[in-house]
Amino acid sequence: MNEYFRKMLYLSFKSEDTEEWLDVHFTRPVGLAFALFWNRLGVHPNAITILSICLGIGAAVMFYHIDLAHNLAGVALLMLANFCDSTDGQMARLTGKKTLIGRILDGFAGDVWFFCIYIALCLRLMPQFIPATGVKWGGGIWFLAFVAGILCHSPQSSLADYYRQIHLYFLKGSEGSELDSYEQQRAVCRSLPKSDILGRLFHCFYARYCRRQERSTPAFQRFFKQFLLLGERSKPQQAVEIGQRFTAGSRPLMKYANILTFNVRAITLYVSCLLNIPWVYFLVEITVLTVLYAYMHRRHERLCDKLYELTKKVTE
Repeated sequence: MNEYFRKMLYLSFKSEDTEEWLDVHFTRPVGLAFALFWNRLGVHPNAITILSICLGIGAAVMFYHIDLAHNLAGVALLMLANFCDSTDGQMARLTGKKTLIGRILDGFAGDVWFFCIYIALCLRLMPQFIPATGVKWGGGIWFLAFVAGILCHSPQSSLADYYRQIHLYFLKGSEGSELDSYEQQRAVCRSLPKSDILGRLFHCFYARYCRRQERSTPAFQRFFKQFLLLGERSKPQQAVEIGQRFTAGSRPLMKYANILTFNVRAITLYVSCLLNIPWVYFLVEITVLTVLYAYMHRRHERLCDKLYELTKKVTE
């Protein structure tokens, strides 16, 4: 890896804390190579995101089949989709073409991949027998998928993304983070002309997404409001010190946030599909990843409770 490429790779990272080992040594370098190539052709990052959506849907179609060839193709397509997902973010950071639409489209891409994959796995499993029984999965697999996808996967991914953006805010400031709020997005929505129907809908739905994140983190919301108040009271040194304490406490939790994003989930999917036991993927989602989610959430809220009390004393 030459020095120029290494420098560009480092600049394309969000931060060392929020990058997984597999991303640093595999996904990001490949994504950067793609990013430099597409950038030379003048392709916008959002176009790469749309390509990733198509590849993810293609992967879902492949995972519907039970033979090895189709499943290997599914693995390859989902990996390519992930490379494109990495590419669009790296292009946006390197070229400055970062937009709110791009961020939401980027998050929407992953949702589309897994929504289609969940449907494909259910259709694949319906005619199969539940292990060690003579009973077919039938319609029951849709309930398992609903619990795994809607009740587990969705809040896990949402909270993991939120925690990473919070960490980046305290690490790099507002310019280095994409930490948005419900009130902010509602204000943007209301400021748009009524004729901009798509724009208003876009910000309205994103505001609701932000509100769900905020409602799931009450301790952080209390702490963050108090922290911002500290800055308004012109106590920069105290704010810096508390910010550093938060970053130090948040850093160990980033490994759990990373686990709950893509790589671990994808590897579990690959292995279970290749072994023709895709129901294992749903069970891992419901059990292992849910336990990690609960542990991460509890520790983060406890950290925020402690710092809220400290910040309140300093502010007063």
